[in-house]
This record gives sequence, structure tokens and C-alpha cells, in this order.
Amino acid sequence: MKKNILFIMNPISGTARKAGIPGLIEERLDKEKFDYSVVNTMYAGHATEIAKEAKEKGTDIVVAVGGDGTVNEVARSIVQSGTALGIIPCGSGNGLARHLMLPMDIGKAIDLINRCEIHSLDYGIINDNPFFCTCGMGFDAFISMKFSEAGKRGPVTYIENVLREGLKYRPETYEVHDENGTHIHKAFLISCANASQYGNNAYIAPQASMSDGLLDVIIMEPFDVLDAPQISIDIFNKTLDKNSKIKTFRTKKLHIRRDRPGLIHYDGDPTMTGEDVDISLIGKGIKVIVNPCADKTKRQPNMMQNAFSDLFNDLHSIRMNLTKQGRHIQALNQYLLNKIK
Repeated sequence: MKKNILFIMNPISGTARKAGIPGLIEERLDKEKFDYSVVNTMYAGHATEIAKEAKEKGTDIVVAVGGDGTVNEVARSIVQSGTALGIIPCGSGNGLARHLMLPMDIGKAIDLINRCEIHSLDYGIINDNPFFCTCGMGFDAFISMKFSEAGKRGPVTYIENVLREGLKYRPETYEVHDENGTHIHKAFLISCANASQYGNNAYIAPQASMSDGLLDVIIMEPFDVLDAPQISIDIFNKTLDKNSKIKTFRTKKLHIRRDRPGLIHYDGDPTMTGEDVDISLIGKGIKVIVNPCADKTKRQPNMMQNAFSDLFNDLHSIRMNLTKQGRHIQALNQYLLNKIK
């Protein structure tokens, strides 16, 4: 019996033209397995409405054709149901698709849908907003807002915003409560990851899994201009968890309180919320078409990347020690000068 499949296409997401995608679907989708239709979104939130209606009609698979925003809109409507999520990635970041190691080539992504291997995976919720890749507060939420306001999309825009705003951003104080108690952190950002990366192969949580029933929590402590290059290298090197400015732990849920209302983001979509933030994980709550040939070891750093990270972290430790020694010498010199006077 054929499966019903609906392709929901956001015609303006990302940087790629999409006019040829319906033709590729017609050419490459296995018509012996699927009856299909394609619909374009017309406005923000439209994908959510279309996907919800498709779920209620009992559609077997809904495919998000777009970026992480479109994926989130579709996925949030079909959680806890028999309808599976498919992804044809053509956004600017494609964080969830990259974590799942789906092909970035549209034709190959359609071929993968033909294989139709479906797994039940985890998703998260932050203040009632479902997320499937990452959520957070602090600097990454601030950058998500800047990114959403930018006139153009893509990794260059993201990096420009990080470099322009990063050194001006002031860390906040957070009270973090999980199963192990309450801790106070002064942090540049707090991110909770269901999947390993933001997108564009920027790995905020290299060890994160969508099937372990746990969130990876990343707390980035305040850093100075000399720390920034190493943090940037570690993010793209899959070695951020080894950085001395990063604290990580895993949990199923947590409550965060901050001094004042502020931004949060879920899958890169920024929104304002109050002082209290609740984050939890829903295990095996969404069905997703996955890549049965994915080599999960590629999510982990290779030997060269590990060695590169170790070298730079060692150099950072040496620099910090020299800085401390320099301060001690300066203090001693000042003490001696005061005695001589």
C-alpha cells in the first residue's frame, strides 16, 4: 500500500533557488511507494498550519523543504503522532539535517526519502516552545535575533554578527537548577542541545545524541579577546567540550532563573520571555526519516582535530600562567618601590 507524503516548501528560506524542486520530486520520488503533493508556504507559521492539517488527515510523511525554521514549524505540528518528518535541506544553516547527516544535495535527499527508514527520536521544549536541534539564552539568543534581522542569510552573516557584537556583549548571572541541585553561573551563554550543532557545521555540543533521552547543557563562561579565536576553532573543530571556558552536563530537565526578562531562542528563532526558563526533553517523541548509511563517527573530532585542540588549549594555559606570573611580578615590584620610597 502506498504512503501519503506531503512536501511543504518555504520558497524564501535560505539562499538557494527552489523553482526546480517540484520537478526534481516528480523525477526522483518512487511513485510505486508514494502518492505525493507539494504545497508552498505563504507566511510565517503557515507550515505549522499545513502540517497540523496533514497530521489530522493521517498523512504518513510530511517533508519540510527549507531551513531550520521551516523544519521546526513542521515538526512541532506532528510530534507525538504517527506522522513522520522528512527533510530536504535548503536553508542557510541546516543544523538538524547536518546532525542527522542527511544529504545537502536535493536530489540525493529525495533518494533518501525513497528509502523511508523511520526512527523515533527525542525533542525538547523551552517555555512551551518545541525545539529539535538547540535552544538557549545569552549571546546565542542575541545573535539569533541579529541574524533574523539581517538582510541576508548564511554563515558569513552569522560570523559578521559574532565578530561585531561579541566583544561588546556582557555576560549575565544565571541560577541553574537540575536534578543535582542549584548552581549559580556567570555566563556568556547557556545552550541546551538535543542535536550536536547550530548549523553550518558549528558544533555547540559534539557529543549530543537525539536518542539518549538527555539534553546536553553547555555553559560558556566569560572570556576575553584572546580566548575568542580558540573558542571559534573549537566550535568548528568539534572540540568545544574540551575548552577550559566551557562547562557541560547532561540532564532531562532544568529550570533557569535570571535577573531580568530577556531573549531565548529555539532552533535559532528568537523570542522574548521572562526571568524563569523551563527546559525539558521528550524522549522518542517524533518520528523522523533518517540516513541508514550515516557514519556517526564523523560527528566526533578526528585525531588531527583533537591534537590541534590540545595544542591550543595547552598554549592558552601557558598564556594564563604567564599572565598570572606577570601580575605577581608587577605586584612585587610595586611593593618594593613603596618600601624604597
